[in-house]
Amino acid sequence: MAIQWFPGHMHLTRKAIGERIKDIDVVIEMLDARLPGSSANPMLAELIKGKPALKILSKQDLADPARTAQWLAHYNALPGVSALGLDTSMSSPANALIDACKQLAPNRGGMVKPMRVLICGIPNVGKSTLINTLKGKRAAKTGDEAGVTKQEARVALADDFYLYDTPGVLWPRIIVEQSGFNLAASGAIGVNAFDEEVVALELLNYLIPHYPQALSERYKVQDVASHTDESLLEAIARQRGAIQSGGRVNTTKAAEIVIHDFRSAALGRLTLETPEEFALWLAEGKRADADRAQRKKPATPPKNSQRR
Repeated sequence: MAIQWFPGHMHLTRKAIGERIKDIDVVIEMLDARLPGSSANPMLAELIKGKPALKILSKQDLADPARTAQWLAHYNALPGVSALGLDTSMSSPANALIDACKQLAPNRGGMVKPMRVLICGIPNVGKSTLINTLKGKRAAKTGDEAGVTKQEARVALADDFYLYDTPGVLWPRIIVEQSGFNLAASGAIGVNAFDEEVVALELLNYLIPHYPQALSERYKVQDVASHTDESLLEAIARQRGAIQSGGRVNTTKAAEIVIHDFRSAALGRLTLETPEEFALWLAEGKRADADRAQRKKPATPPKNSQRR
C-alpha cells in the first residue's frame, strides 16, 4: 500500500490555492529533480484550471544530469508548460524565472498589469530557500523537514512582478505506490508516516540495477548486482558497524544511513525515475485505483421476481 500523509493544514492550503488562483497569471510548480513525476501534484492540475505553468526542477545539483535533461524535454513538450532546472545555490535565478513567466504570459507586466505568480510544491522541495535566494535575504523560513512554511506570503521580485508563496502540499491519496516511497526517501513526507527500513529497502531495490557503481563506491560492497535489497542492507550495516549485541545487524540504523546518504547526495547524483517509468507506474496506479473503487461499490440487489 502506498504511503499517505495529508495533515490538516494541507486541507487549508488546498482551499487557499483554489481561492488565489483566480487572480494568478502563471503557476510555478517546484519539482524535486530526483523524482520529478512523483513530486508533481495531481491535485494542482485541477486547481490551476488551465493557467500557464512553469515547472522548476529544483535540487538539480543532486540529480542525474542525463535524466534531468529527459524530464525537462518531457515537460517542455506539454502545451502551455515551460520547464527549467535550478538549484537553490544559484546566485541569480530571478532573471531566468521572470523571463520564463513573461514568455508564458506575454500580455502581463508593467505597473498597470503586474505579473502575479503563484509558486507551489510539495513539502521540503526547496521553495523557501529559492525565495530567499531570489530576494537576497531570509524572506522565508527554511528547514530540512516537511511542512516548514505554514501560510501564504507575497514576495515582490520586481516592481511589476509579485510571487505568492504557499505552504508545501501533497494530495489526499497517493495512488502511485512507488511515488510514496520516493517522496518519503526525499524528505517530503513526515517521519512518522513511514517505516524507514521499508523505504530504504525500496530505495535500494531501485538503485541496485540503475546505480550499482554508486552503491559499491559508497559502501565498499563488491558485486552489488548480485544482492537483493535485504542482503545489501545487511551488508551496509556490517560495513558501517551497525551491529547489535550478539553480532546481529541493526538494519534500522543501516536504513537511516541509506536514506541520509541519498538525501545528502553522498551516494552521488541520482534520479529515481524516468518519464517512461513514471508513466507506467501511473497507469498501474490508476488501474489499481479503479479496481479499488469498483470493489467498494455496493452490490446491486437482485430485482424481486414477480409471482405469476
